Amino acid sequence: MSDNPERRTKLAHNFIGVIPHAQALSMRIEDVGPGVIEISMPYDERLVGDPQTGVIHGGAVSALLDTTCGSAVMVHPISPPTTATIDLRIDYMRPATPGQRIVARAECYHVTRSVAFVRALAMDDDRDRPVASATGTFTVESRKT
Repeated sequence: MSDNPERRTKLAHNFIGVIPHAQALSMRIEDVGPGVIEISMPYDERLVGDPQTGVIHGGAVSALLDTTCGSAVMVHPISPPTTATIDLRIDYMRPATPGQRIVARAECYHVTRSVAFVRALAMDDDRDRPVASATGTFTVESRKT
């Protein structure tokens, strides 16, 4: 299948547009490439996990990473019509800086007949020190020809 940047971008917007938590967390697509995507989430006091520090709850970061990883599968040149998380491992490296937007970048780096493999990083303004990293596997539905 040929690579079509407009089609990839439309797929990504449609994918996150139907996910209620993506809308609730105000996720926004920042960049789309073949099998690679960046999605951001603004700082929101409603998502603070520790009121004393103002740090965003890990669950919000997890949702961002999961959505970004699934989106990377959707924008891969194989373009499966649907995907779902099989397994997602997240390593939290440090708290996100309060007040800063969090950006997740995911890459779908290998696809088999039924499984896509993805890796991702979540970062705030300090892109040299990630907030979290993720590796995951996602379903790939074979196209019927």
